[in-house]
Amino acid sequence: METLEAINRRASLKTCCSTRDVEQEKIEKILDAARLAPSARNVQPWRFIVVQGKENVENVATKAFGEGNQVVKEAPVLIIVCANPKDDVIAEGKEYYLFDLGLAVENMLLAATDLGLVTHPMAHVYEDELKKILGIPPEVRFVIATPLAYPAGGSYEETAQEKLSQRTRKDLKELVYTNAWGKAYGKD
Repeated sequence: METLEAINRRASLKTCCSTRDVEQEKIEKILDAARLAPSARNVQPWRFIVVQGKENVENVATKAFGEGNQVVKEAPVLIIVCANPKDDVIAEGKEYYLFDLGLAVENMLLAATDLGLVTHPMAHVYEDELKKILGIPPEVRFVIATPLAYPAGGSYEETAQEKLSQRTRKDLKELVYTNAWGKAYGKD
Protein backbone atom coordinates (compact mmCIF):
# COMPACT_ATOMS: atom_id res chain seq x y z
CA MET A 1 0.00 0.00 0.00
CA GLU A 2 1.13 3.52 -0.66
CA THR A 3 1.41 6.02 2.20
CA LEU A 4 -1.29 8.31 0.82
CA GLU A 5 -3.63 5.35 0.44
CA ALA A 6 -3.13 4.41 4.11
CA ILE A 7 -3.80 8.04 5.14
CA ASN A 8 -7.04 8.04 3.17
CA ARG A 9 -8.13 4.60 4.46
CA ARG A 10 -7.33 5.12 8.16
CA ALA A 11 -10.36 5.36 10.41
CA SER A 12 -10.86 5.26 14.18
CA LEU A 13 -12.79 2.05 14.76
CA LYS A 14 -12.76 1.27 18.50
CA THR A 15 -16.28 -0.17 18.35
CA CYS A 16 -15.21 -2.74 15.76
CA CYS A 17 -12.56 -4.75 17.63
CA SER A 18 -12.43 -8.50 17.18
CA THR A 19 -11.12 -10.68 20.01
CA ARG A 20 -8.85 -12.50 17.52
CA ASP A 21 -5.20 -12.42 18.61
CA VAL A 22 -2.85 -10.13 16.73
CA GLU A 23 0.37 -11.83 15.66
CA GLN A 24 3.49 -10.69 17.52
CA GLU A 25 5.19 -10.00 14.17
CA LYS A 26 2.50 -7.43 13.30
CA ILE A 27 2.70 -5.80 16.73
CA GLU A 28 6.47 -5.46 16.31
CA LYS A 29 6.11 -3.97 12.80
CA ILE A 30 3.72 -1.37 14.17
CA LEU A 31 5.98 -0.54 17.12
CA ASP A 32 8.96 -0.34 14.79
CA ALA A 33 7.08 2.12 12.57
CA ALA A 34 6.53 4.27 15.67
CA ARG A 35 10.18 3.93 16.68
CA LEU A 36 11.28 5.21 13.26
CA ALA A 37 9.38 8.50 13.59
CA PRO A 38 11.41 11.71 13.62
CA SER A 39 11.82 13.59 16.90
CA ALA A 40 13.33 16.88 18.00
CA ARG A 41 17.11 16.43 18.21
CA ASN A 42 16.51 12.69 17.82
CA VAL A 43 15.66 12.40 21.53
CA GLN A 44 12.99 9.73 20.83
CA PRO A 45 11.04 10.44 24.03
CA TRP A 46 8.32 7.84 23.45
CA ARG A 47 7.85 4.73 25.52
CA PHE A 48 5.25 2.08 24.77
CA ILE A 49 3.53 -0.42 27.01
CA VAL A 50 1.91 -3.30 25.16
CA VAL A 51 -0.97 -4.70 27.19
CA GLN A 52 -1.94 -8.17 25.97
CA GLY A 53 -4.25 -10.91 27.13
CA LYS A 54 -7.97 -10.62 27.81
CA GLU A 55 -7.59 -10.33 31.59
CA ASN A 56 -4.88 -7.62 31.36
CA VAL A 57 -6.70 -5.58 28.70
CA GLU A 58 -9.99 -5.80 30.59
CA ASN A 59 -8.33 -4.78 33.87
CA VAL A 60 -6.71 -1.69 32.34
CA ALA A 61 -9.80 -0.68 30.36
CA THR A 62 -12.24 -1.20 33.24
CA LYS A 63 -10.19 0.62 35.87
CA ALA A 64 -8.36 3.33 33.94
CA PHE A 65 -10.35 4.18 30.78
CA GLY A 66 -13.26 6.60 30.57
CA GLU A 67 -16.78 5.34 30.00
CA GLY A 68 -16.74 6.03 26.25
CA ASN A 69 -13.64 3.86 25.85
CA GLN A 70 -14.92 0.75 27.62
CA VAL A 71 -15.61 -0.91 24.25
CA VAL A 72 -11.87 -1.60 23.87
CA LYS A 73 -12.13 -4.35 26.50
CA GLU A 74 -12.71 -6.72 23.56
CA ALA A 75 -9.40 -5.83 21.88
CA PRO A 76 -6.58 -8.35 22.27
CA VAL A 77 -3.96 -5.56 22.53
CA LEU A 78 -3.76 -2.06 23.96
CA ILE A 79 -0.77 0.14 23.29
CA ILE A 80 -0.15 2.78 25.92
CA VAL A 81 2.07 5.68 24.82
CA CYS A 82 4.01 7.63 27.47
CA ALA A 83 6.96 9.99 27.86
CA ASN A 84 8.99 11.68 30.56
CA PRO A 85 8.73 15.43 29.87
CA LYS A 86 12.17 15.91 31.51
CA ASP A 87 13.74 13.79 28.75
CA ASP A 88 12.45 16.27 26.21
CA VAL A 89 13.70 19.11 24.10
CA ILE A 90 12.24 22.41 25.26
CA ALA A 91 12.78 25.39 22.99
CA GLU A 92 11.18 28.81 23.48
CA GLY A 93 8.89 27.30 26.09
CA LYS A 94 7.60 24.55 23.81
CA GLU A 95 7.76 20.98 25.07
CA TYR A 96 8.40 18.90 22.01
CA TYR A 97 7.54 15.50 23.49
CA LEU A 98 3.85 15.85 22.63
CA PHE A 99 4.66 16.66 19.02
CA ASP A 100 7.22 13.87 18.84
CA LEU A 101 4.77 11.34 20.28
CA GLY A 102 2.15 12.52 17.79
CA LEU A 103 4.54 11.67 14.96
CA ALA A 104 5.26 8.22 16.42
CA VAL A 105 1.57 7.50 17.01
CA GLU A 106 0.61 8.52 13.48
CA ASN A 107 3.28 6.16 12.12
CA MET A 108 1.80 3.44 14.31
CA LEU A 109 -1.78 4.13 13.14
CA LEU A 110 -0.79 4.13 9.47
CA ALA A 111 1.23 0.92 9.83
CA ALA A 112 -1.75 -0.76 11.52
CA THR A 113 -4.03 0.41 8.70
CA ASP A 114 -1.59 -0.98 6.17
CA LEU A 115 -1.71 -4.33 8.01
CA GLY A 116 -5.52 -4.31 8.13
CA LEU A 117 -5.78 -3.70 11.89
CA VAL A 118 -8.17 -1.49 13.85
CA THR A 119 -6.87 1.42 15.95
CA HIS A 120 -8.47 4.36 17.73
CA PRO A 121 -6.38 6.99 19.54
CA MET A 122 -7.84 7.64 23.00
CA ALA A 123 -6.83 10.19 25.59
CA HIS A 124 -9.70 9.88 28.12
CA VAL A 125 -7.82 7.79 30.64
CA TYR A 126 -7.52 8.18 34.40
CA GLU A 127 -3.78 8.68 34.46
CA ASP A 128 -3.19 8.03 38.16
CA GLU A 129 -5.08 4.73 38.00
CA LEU A 130 -3.27 3.73 34.80
CA LYS A 131 0.09 4.46 36.42
CA LYS A 132 -0.82 2.36 39.43
CA ILE A 133 -1.94 -0.63 37.33
CA LEU A 134 1.02 -0.57 34.93
CA GLY A 135 3.75 0.59 37.32
CA ILE A 136 4.43 3.78 35.36
CA PRO A 137 6.81 6.07 37.31
CA PRO A 138 5.30 9.32 38.68
CA GLU A 139 7.42 11.58 36.45
CA VAL A 140 6.28 9.81 33.25
CA ARG A 141 3.15 11.14 31.54
CA PHE A 142 0.51 9.10 29.76
CA VAL A 143 -0.21 10.71 26.39
CA ILE A 144 -2.44 8.38 24.37
CA ALA A 145 -3.60 4.79 24.03
CA THR A 146 -4.97 2.74 21.17
CA PRO A 147 -6.50 -0.69 20.84
CA LEU A 148 -4.90 -2.92 18.25
CA ALA A 149 -7.22 -5.55 16.81
CA TYR A 150 -8.52 -7.21 13.73
CA PRO A 151 -11.84 -5.77 12.63
CA ALA A 152 -14.91 -7.62 13.88
CA GLY A 153 -16.97 -9.07 11.07
CA GLY A 154 -15.04 -8.46 7.87
CA SER A 155 -12.04 -6.90 6.27
CA TYR A 156 -10.61 -3.55 7.29
CA GLU A 157 -11.99 -2.00 4.09
CA GLU A 158 -15.52 -3.28 4.78
CA THR A 159 -15.39 -2.21 8.41
CA ALA A 160 -14.01 1.27 7.67
CA GLN A 161 -16.24 1.97 4.66
CA GLU A 162 -19.22 3.37 6.56
CA LYS A 163 -17.07 5.46 8.90
CA LEU A 164 -15.07 6.87 5.99
CA SER A 165 -18.23 7.70 4.03
CA GLN A 166 -19.31 9.91 6.96
CA ARG A 167 -15.94 11.60 7.42
CA THR A 168 -15.91 15.35 6.99
CA ARG A 169 -12.84 17.47 6.58
CA LYS A 170 -12.49 21.21 6.13
CA ASP A 171 -11.55 22.46 2.69
CA LEU A 172 -7.92 23.48 2.22
CA LYS A 173 -9.11 27.07 1.63
CA GLU A 174 -10.21 27.16 5.29
CA LEU A 175 -6.89 25.86 6.59
CA VAL A 176 -4.09 27.14 4.38
CA TYR A 177 -2.85 30.65 3.65
CA THR A 178 -0.28 31.93 1.17
CA ASN A 179 2.64 34.05 2.42
CA ALA A 180 0.71 35.56 5.36
CA TRP A 181 -2.08 34.73 7.81
CA GLY A 182 -5.48 35.26 6.23
CA LYS A 183 -4.22 35.57 2.66
CA ALA A 184 -6.17 33.08 0.54
CA TYR A 185 -4.25 29.97 -0.43
CA GLY A 186 -3.10 29.83 -4.03
CA LYS A 187 -3.60 33.52 -4.75
CA ASP A 188 -0.67 35.88 -5.07
